Amino acid sequence: MLEFLQYISIIIEIIIAIIGLIIVFKNKKKYGWGIFLTFAIYVFYDFVNFMNYQISSDLMYLIFLIASISMLFSVILLVKSKK
Repeated sequence: MLEFLQYISIIIEIIIAIIGLIIVFKNKKKYGWGIFLTFAIYVFYDFVNFMNYQISSDLMYLIFLIASISMLFSVILLVKSKK
């Protein structure tokens, strides 16, 4: 059951990453880049876990920091676009 949930999570994350790209290219909104990058990182992380690859914890912490900064960037741009 856990493998099925991981598979579904990866699919949902891929869809959200694609939506981020649509926001960039169709809607011309820069915050879509942050959405794309954040969820592309989530896909990478979940895929690595799903395939049981071994990656150092330090690298994963750095990758998640980048994802957090990316989403922060997106939220700031989104708030600014609503003014």
